[in-house]
Amino acid sequence: MASIHNSQKIVLFVIFSLLFLSSSPTVLAKSRRPISDAEIREKKLQCYADIESGLWGQKCIATAVDKENCALQCLSPVCYERVYQSDPLEEGEKDTVRSQEYKYCMHKHSLGQSLDDIKASFEW
Repeated sequence: MASIHNSQKIVLFVIFSLLFLSSSPTVLAKSRRPISDAEIREKKLQCYADIESGLWGQKCIATAVDKENCALQCLSPVCYERVYQSDPLEEGEKDTVRSQEYKYCMHKHSLGQSLDDIKASFEW
């Protein structure tokens, strides 16, 4: 009877150990895959649809640049905050450096990696 009890303890220990290891950030980061360009496009189209339907309010449909800023925020709030929050896009602005930083941020975020080095990653 004691051996059954001990074997149950061992099984439970192994199960809990596996659960603990599978929830650690290192294991999670290695098991993730990067977001694809197709997934980004699909999600951004959904963001535009939500904006057009009024879910984001009037502030997001006033101008094309307002819509773009809202779409970027919808697509990845954490990356928008890091790249555009302090200086949103302005009318006529084409900022390829920040666009690359934003995409890099989305890639790293999808892998569960640190976003600390996003700003100034693509300075020219």
